[in-house]
Amino acid sequence: MQDLLSILFFIKRNKVDKKGLVPIYMRITYSGKRAEISTMRKIQPLRWSTDGNQVKGNSPEAKLINRNLDIMKNKSYDIFQRLLDSGDNMTSEIIKNIYLGNDEFKKDIIEMFEEHNSRMKKLVGKDYSFRTLQRYATTKKHISSFILFTFKSKDYPVKNIDVKFINSFIYYLKTELDLSHNSSLKYLSYLKKIVRVAYANGWIEKDPFYNFKLKLQVKEREFLSKEEIITIMEKQFTIARIEHVRDVFLFSCYTGLAYSDVFKLTPNNIIMGIDGSQWIKIKRTKTKTLSSIPLLPVAEKIIEKYKYLDDSTGKLLPVYSNQKINSYLKEIADCCEIKKNLTFHMARHTFATTITLSNGVPIESVSKMLGHRSLKITQHYAKILDEKLSEDMNKLRARMSLKENNN
Repeated sequence: MQDLLSILFFIKRNKVDKKGLVPIYMRITYSGKRAEISTMRKIQPLRWSTDGNQVKGNSPEAKLINRNLDIMKNKSYDIFQRLLDSGDNMTSEIIKNIYLGNDEFKKDIIEMFEEHNSRMKKLVGKDYSFRTLQRYATTKKHISSFILFTFKSKDYPVKNIDVKFINSFIYYLKTELDLSHNSSLKYLSYLKKIVRVAYANGWIEKDPFYNFKLKLQVKEREFLSKEEIITIMEKQFTIARIEHVRDVFLFSCYTGLAYSDVFKLTPNNIIMGIDGSQWIKIKRTKTKTLSSIPLLPVAEKIIEKYKYLDDSTGKLLPVYSNQKINSYLKEIADCCEIKKNLTFHMARHTFATTITLSNGVPIESVSKMLGHRSLKITQHYAKILDEKLSEDMNKLRARMSLKENNN
């Protein structure tokens, strides 16, 4: 299709100015239709070579003008190739408008991700966490590989994204990248946010995600039992890094804090509560909600153990990278003969179940300590253990027996 495009330069002899100079124009011809763009350059008519399509001679001025003409020509061919690759509607007028920057309503999805992520990067630590930025960057990587795999292109017009595109992307994530259903939907949710930005700005006529529903599969969240917590707590480790990870993990089990929140804890987050005991007050990284957590004795002992860190790092606890912690937790699980997939986030589940709910703490209080915005979120973590159910039913039986005896 390259032969359908023609780009040449010419002078407009009828537009001679007072100095005897005429303007040079670029003519774009596609499928027989023409569009013209001024090069913003003028020369004397005799210095123009119609056959050579350029300024005659080797003077510095001639070389400069001819170099600019080549740049304009190459840019026009690049625009043509992009339109060709994306399958967009193409005319000489469209190529001209894109060249002149009049295509503000034409947006590609990878381009939008790059712009979004670039802005987000500057707001990390203020409005967004680094982890959120990483998720958007990974989504962009997956979308890029999907577009290259499916359309053999480096980008794709956002206005062409439809339900078929969405379903194909989900299928690609599950088959080519071997991601789970829930992981696939998480990446889809980030794509959805970018597409809705395009819709809000009027760059697409309708939202392809409107009425598009896919439900997450309910997964059983693993947590540690009292016996497993005690095993980890009492295990003696001779390697300092393993001991540090064990202690930070147990701290999370007894506070419910996520990795990002434990990582940023400082002594300033420890305050005296209304009950005269120590509390943690921290704004959660993920939700920006305030968590207020009374410290349990185990958590207080761990803080006391690492008090020496205050002067050297300003940190409350020795927290390694999330990747290293999860790797070391696998070693801890092996040493303690725990068969569960021990991850740092399991500590948060353990706090919600074994430490709090199973000991009679109301779900409303657990939700507040976890920093959740609604009880519905807390219910995903909360598992009422058989032991707790048995205990509650025994209390009920006792009350009923006492009532019967009194009658």
